[in-house]
Amino acid sequence: MSDSQMHTVVVVANPDPDSLTQQLAAELTAAVSARGVGTELADLCREGFDPRWTMADRLAYQGRGPAPPDVVAEQRRLERATDLVLVFPVYWWSMPAVLKGWIDRVFISGWAFDVTDGGEIVPALQTLRTHAIAIAGSDAGVYHRHGYEHALRTQLEHGVLDFCGSPRGAVTVLYDSEEPTGAHRPREVGRAVADVTLAVTARPRMDPGHDDKHDKKDLT
Repeated sequence: MSDSQMHTVVVVANPDPDSLTQQLAAELTAAVSARGVGTELADLCREGFDPRWTMADRLAYQGRGPAPPDVVAEQRRLERATDLVLVFPVYWWSMPAVLKGWIDRVFISGWAFDVTDGGEIVPALQTLRTHAIAIAGSDAGVYHRHGYEHALRTQLEHGVLDFCGSPRGAVTVLYDSEEPTGAHRPREVGRAVADVTLAVTARPRMDPGHDDKHDKKDLT
């Protein structure tokens, strides 16, 4: 696949336009674009995406109604992409509510995966490689000692990406984002942008180690 056929959607979840999250997302979008890859910045807060799971979402999930128009719009955006990059601050050792709600509402059965009559999961996002940059306020030691990074990676990589068949891309954590001096910040931002840009512009490859089966999905 040529660069002209590649398209990357960068999803950013932070309402502050002057935040490190927004800065990093903008730098990443520019870096990927400079490599000749089509890019689109999806700012969930600025665009006013509603993360709340409604009755309409539940009916769509159960196959008893159509997906809401805003969900369909997000799915169509991702269908144009070869790569997805999630850029978000870590809140309580996880994603912000707006990003979690975006995943809840968009990555639904019938689009991100299917369920057979026997309850087996059939992944559907094999052509969308997903990357992520998590911006953490604490240092690496805190994340490693308490298993926070492992937990974050597990819920995203195994719980979402593997479940839907989306090949794992680069997932990186930028620590100490609230450290007062910020002396390390340009270097760390540059590293994160470079790592993900390299992963995006390299051709995705399915990892045979990520084909473990999931339990039947809880449809309650």
